[in-house]
Amino acid sequence: MCTGDNSGANCSSCYSSSLTDPMWQIVRPLLPVRNLCKGGAPRKYDDRLILDSIFYVLRSGCQWRMLPRDLMPWDAAHRWFTKWRKDGIWDHVHDALRRQVREAAGRDPGPSAAVLDVQTIKSSDGGEARGYDAGKRMTGRKRHVVVDTMGLLLVVMVTSASMQDRAGGKEILRRLAASFRTVGLVWADGGYANSVDKKLLSWARETLGMVLEIVKRTDDVKGFKVLPRRWVVERTFSWLVRNRRPARDYERMTATSEAMIKVAMIRLMLARLTRSAPRWSIKEHSVQ
Repeated sequence: MCTGDNSGANCSSCYSSSLTDPMWQIVRPLLPVRNLCKGGAPRKYDDRLILDSIFYVLRSGCQWRMLPRDLMPWDAAHRWFTKWRKDGIWDHVHDALRRQVREAAGRDPGPSAAVLDVQTIKSSDGGEARGYDAGKRMTGRKRHVVVDTMGLLLVVMVTSASMQDRAGGKEILRRLAASFRTVGLVWADGGYANSVDKKLLSWARETLGMVLEIVKRTDDVKGFKVLPRRWVVERTFSWLVRNRRPARDYERMTATSEAMIKVAMIRLMLARLTRSAPRWSIKEHSVQ
């Protein structure tokens, strides 16, 4: 049980969102090592307690100020979350874990194919980049994501919901090409190209050297239909919204939203690597 000691030694298993010992052993080497040569006061909170506090906010969806007292003070937890975002720590940990998950599944560390999609989600009042999506009839933001064929996040970009899918697709493909030179094929839905406008397809091929393949529904299909390749990214969206914090965009800044999505994927990949989460089999769906 929790003792109320904020040192982190007694609170590692207080909540279901907390790191297990095997998870901690995996993520610990990926965290920054404090440079003792710079001096200063010793750190009051260890890295495990920092992660447990941030994962609690992620999973419960509570406000930072409502963190339980047996975790870190809310302002310290928020300060470390922001510092690690600005220092690129979340990016580093996320990318390292993705490579580990892929290697554990017998894949190459670098993906050769990816899936592109966008999700419109409601956002809180007062934040930046908030707009209206006429197609979804929703005010909020869009999450443009690219995942590998396992559903693991490669690139995420949060924008106003008013941004057109093709404009967002062009920008995120540019970021994908800059970060993952091994990706040569990307699947996407019909919102990125149609029989009238195929500029994005030719642009991706000529500028990025990347094949963008559109996966469409057949006209005679009514209702819900699992589509080849595209179901992978839809499953990733469902993984994200299992956490209450990303179920709606509560962040004031889009950079914070992107970081919180990566934190959600970090928690999921740690569970995957320690086999404390259910493993979804691709045999559940017919992939062509």
